[in-house]
Amino acid sequence: MSSLESKYIKISNPAPHVLLLELNRQPVNAFNTEFWKEYGRTFDALSTHPDDIRAVVLSSAFPKVFSAGIDFQGLINLGSNNTTDPARRALLIRADILDIQHAVSAPERCPIPVIAATHGLVIGLGIDLISACDVRYTASDAKFSIKEVDVGLAADAGTLAYLQKITGNKSLVCELAYTARMFSSEEAEKLGLVSRVIQGGRDAVVAAALQLARDIASKSPVAVSGTKRLLLHARDHSVADNLEYTATWNSAALQAMDLQQSVKAGMAKSKESPKFLPLKPKL
Repeated sequence: MSSLESKYIKISNPAPHVLLLELNRQPVNAFNTEFWKEYGRTFDALSTHPDDIRAVVLSSAFPKVFSAGIDFQGLINLGSNNTTDPARRALLIRADILDIQHAVSAPERCPIPVIAATHGLVIGLGIDLISACDVRYTASDAKFSIKEVDVGLAADAGTLAYLQKITGNKSLVCELAYTARMFSSEEAEKLGLVSRVIQGGRDAVVAAALQLARDIASKSPVAVSGTKRLLLHARDHSVADNLEYTATWNSAALQAMDLQQSVKAGMAKSKESPKFLPLKPKL
């Protein structure tokens, strides 16, 4: 996996078909331009990587912080240019914001399930990052904040777009976004931002996320990748549209050998999971 590792992202392979991606910019994983560009490129590269990767865990390399959000110097320089014309400056700033949004949403584009394992401080852009992941676990020591209003702007990299779709508590979303107040792991679970609170800190939540990743990796990669695609389509389309899309998708996916292998293993009541071919067989 050395081909994927970069200056600010550590990558390891703790279990078959499972990757652990650790944010690794000292001292608090504050995102500058180089960092968020690396982040987006890494997840986009996973989409076409030849290795048989079936689940990814995203965490931090540091024990007390997941991410402190955007680097303040980078924020001040956002959209800086030589033009004084407001319309032209706005176009350049808009392009910068769109680039950040594209990078932050890369886990959603990735066909592989991505599990966020948060702990410590999860501030501002840190919430944007995990909102684009498929599953979110958190350690009980985590503290969250939608921090952007405290620095004079509305959150613009994903939090406001995602949160009302991943939680049914619009009132709490508004309260947290309007005030930037810190909230606990328990409140994050109540909000629906995370699905599990793991007692402990970084090591405990990463262990739980890796166990989930191993479970996912044991399933048919055709089925898991298809499920991710269909869930995302359902979020953004009507029921009727999604049913038609699913029929078209599965007209191809049902022809995979994975279905026969799974059915045979189930009928035989085998204690061992069937062995599936990689999603992208090597030529």
